[in-house]
Amino acid sequence: MRATIPAALGAALLPLAARAQEAAEAVPGAAMTFDERINAVFEPVATFISGIIFYTVPLGDVDFPLIVGWLIVAASIFTLYFGFIQFRAFKHAIELVRGDYSDPNDAGEVSHFQALATALSGTVGLGNIAGVAVAVSLGGPGATFWMILAGLLGMASKFTECTLGVKYRNEYADGTVSGGPMYYLSKGFEKRGMTGLGKFLAVFFAVCCIGGSLGGGNMFQANQAYQQMVNITGGTESWLADKGWLFGLVMALIVGVVIIGGIKSIASVTEKIVPFMAILYVTASIVIIVMNLNHLGEAVGAIIGGAFSPESIGGGIVGVIIQGFRRAAFSNEAGIGSASIAHSAVRTKEPATEGIVSLLEPFIDTVVICTMTALVIVFSGSYLQTELSGVEVTSAAFASAFSWFPYVLAVAVVLFAFSTQLSWSYYGLKSWTYLFGEGTAKELVFKVIFCLFVVIGCTMQLGSVVDFSDSMIFAMGIANVIGLYVLMPEVKREVNGYFARIRSGEIKKHR
Repeated sequence: MRATIPAALGAALLPLAARAQEAAEAVPGAAMTFDERINAVFEPVATFISGIIFYTVPLGDVDFPLIVGWLIVAASIFTLYFGFIQFRAFKHAIELVRGDYSDPNDAGEVSHFQALATALSGTVGLGNIAGVAVAVSLGGPGATFWMILAGLLGMASKFTECTLGVKYRNEYADGTVSGGPMYYLSKGFEKRGMTGLGKFLAVFFAVCCIGGSLGGGNMFQANQAYQQMVNITGGTESWLADKGWLFGLVMALIVGVVIIGGIKSIASVTEKIVPFMAILYVTASIVIIVMNLNHLGEAVGAIIGGAFSPESIGGGIVGVIIQGFRRAAFSNEAGIGSASIAHSAVRTKEPATEGIVSLLEPFIDTVVICTMTALVIVFSGSYLQTELSGVEVTSAAFASAFSWFPYVLAVAVVLFAFSTQLSWSYYGLKSWTYLFGEGTAKELVFKVIFCLFVVIGCTMQLGSVVDFSDSMIFAMGIANVIGLYVLMPEVKREVNGYFARIRSGEIKKHR
């Protein structure tokens, strides 16, 4: 179990300055570095909050995080409630992304494809590269099966939250929009006479989203991009090894140029980066899969057999299920609510259309990209090399076929990190404006803060800061899922009415 609530509470109640002083005295004669001081301050807070958010219960020989169960149960309920909408509407989702039903005169700022690309850029990233390796290393090939199942279920969660995001968004006279859980929690609950609860959940979500945006959506991404560049340019001997501030400054300038332009600028960049990095990564995966076609049956057999084998590594069948579900939840963020902020900016007058488009997000992120990563790892057997961990497992798997792939992986990591920062800057910004109000000056303040944190992320060892921000991201899911349960009847009315209008001919293709 990660940390008991009483122990975490006791740690959190210690004065932060005293904790930092204790850490300094723990190493006699050694002065604390700036990184160590930051970590010493954040550690008690991070321990307390992560102990609550990632609270675990023992299942067999492994610990199960309740937050993962919270998200998977919700995804299962939405799947049943909406009649397996992820399968029924899959073809129509592709039609919408192609623009078959798009009307340029509808309110909104970006196309269906741009909204999808922006949301995907926030989820497709290091979780698809390093996270899958962790799941397969700990749960064996069978974890892939449960990861795919969780991804398919998560499509229903994305559909629910993104439909509500558009339905309750604010549309302004200048053509801009603001949407997401903050708005459907506050406005949707107000309609039901639960104004106080809705406001509380909305503010709670917004605060957590800002914390997650600056930490896991920014600092961690910048830090990992920098570390990967150092690794391929000589490691500790690299010219970049002691110049994190310089790398961070360059990255901050590039991020700043894009995010200053708002969602239209972000979308125009992500619609180019996401397909490029996906094609780059997926193509390399397909090449290796084709090279190992004669072993494909064995790999699939290992995945299916391992999914139900009580002898599976990492806690038996329960451990395998947990690893697969956990990795899918951490990768596609279905139920967290973050993606609905990006999807809310779409040009449409039919909320259900963007909910349907968002179905594709967990499918691409988890069912396609994560599965390909898992297959490559299973083919190579790199997950059996206990001296490797995380991204090293994936890198070794690809390097077994292409010795030069670590360089390609470095490019992919930097692109993944950059695109994730763009998306999360928008998520954080919309939460910021929800709390402090709309306005150019207020938006600029957050954007400057966000760029500053890019530099900080490259110049320090994140430690407890990342633990804290990860907790913030998953805390968003607590408030969001409560809202989805209360408001899902509205989503059913929206989607049923939408398909009825298509069948009657009231809604026609625009091309």
